Amino acid sequence: MSEFDAFEIKMRAAGMGDAPVAVFKRNYEALLRDETGMIAEDTISPADGLPKADDLGAAGESDLLGQVAIVKLNGGLGTGMGLQGPKSLLSVREGVNFLDLMVRQTLALRETSGKKVRLLLMNSFSTSEDTLAHLKQYEAQGLAAADEVEMMQNMIPKIDAATLKPVEWAQDPDQEWCPPGHGDLYPSMVGSGWLDRLLGDGVKYAFVSNSDNLGAILDPALLGFFAESGAPFMMEVTRRTAADRKGGHLAKRNSDGRLLLREVAQCPDGDLDEFQNIDKHLYFNTNSLWLNLDKLKAQLSADSGVLPLPMIKNKKAVDPRDGNSTPVFQLEIAMGSAIECFEGALAIEVPRSRFAPVKTTADLLALRSDAYEVMEDGSVKLREERKGVPPDISLSGEYKLVDALDPLGVPSLIKCDSLKVSGLIAFDEGVIIEGDVIFENTSAERKVIAGGVYSNENF
Repeated sequence: MSEFDAFEIKMRAAGMGDAPVAVFKRNYEALLRDETGMIAEDTISPADGLPKADDLGAAGESDLLGQVAIVKLNGGLGTGMGLQGPKSLLSVREGVNFLDLMVRQTLALRETSGKKVRLLLMNSFSTSEDTLAHLKQYEAQGLAAADEVEMMQNMIPKIDAATLKPVEWAQDPDQEWCPPGHGDLYPSMVGSGWLDRLLGDGVKYAFVSNSDNLGAILDPALLGFFAESGAPFMMEVTRRTAADRKGGHLAKRNSDGRLLLREVAQCPDGDLDEFQNIDKHLYFNTNSLWLNLDKLKAQLSADSGVLPLPMIKNKKAVDPRDGNSTPVFQLEIAMGSAIECFEGALAIEVPRSRFAPVKTTADLLALRSDAYEVMEDGSVKLREERKGVPPDISLSGEYKLVDALDPLGVPSLIKCDSLKVSGLIAFDEGVIIEGDVIFENTSAERKVIAGGVYSNENF
């Protein structure tokens, strides 16, 4: 047997098809070669001269909306926020969660265009059941059945870091598996049959984004621009700020002029200052992508069914709840790195408002406040008074988990510049925060903040 055979046997037994097996084999072989994927500063140039979404003007032909699928990456459980179920089931307003907003957006586009705009959710084995259960209420709209809305993410074996063989964990065999990263979009589209099915239904384009990025809404003007460009692939990017210095950036490869992404793990230590130079490397990937499905299929064929995406090696414990359990490698791929796989791929600069991910309870508190409004078409927008700038919120460790937000309450933040909460606090109804405000409580008893206006002070 070859070194890989044991992995293939395990994956086949779990129902994994040719596409995910081929991708995992490629990444496993890269692991054996000890590939680093380093991208030195002198091999790239800054990406510049990008088109801007703000310059596109009015939307194009509505006919294009009948040729596009909205694909949402919906495999995450949001465990970092204490969730046991899909992150997309987090409530934004009473009775309305992220998933409801996706449905509203899709139905609004159908109503305005008269076309069957598709919504496709890339679920994981962890999110499928709960997601489909919630969607039952949309059966009349054709957005409930798994064969209409679901594309299953694959799963791959964790690798024993000592032996480089499939890890065994008898205490909980489910922990022997992990998701392969959102780069699994491409083998999932092929292996599930959705790529051919969409093309057969006349769907030429896909707009792909994270389910927790509430700013990522299908924009007909961007669709029109992408279709007219004839490009195979387009990435939405936005300007890096000081807060984004340590995150990945877009660049141009000197050898062939292709765009690529460079993450900090791919940056040699000696180039770190240049990596963090936001005045040189201006853009980061919002993880919102546009795909030409005909050209994706052609590229996959040219690459023998496997896009050559850089492998990301993560070292973890087989049981994430037990740091002393067997060390493993989890191999991931990122869907945005496919930008370097396509000749003629584009990037377009979009406003920061199209990048509004909910990663922390602080993000969620802001979203639930009056600083944002939830529109009937499912879009979520900062109030005009905010002038495009969200309130800067900092919550102490007591609020890391979503459940802790209920006793905290939601104050008015429409005029808040920054809010810092430290210790056990409860906002009564009618609390209005203006300017820069800090609430601090060092006692073990929850401090109740009475209704009223709190402006530019520490309490």
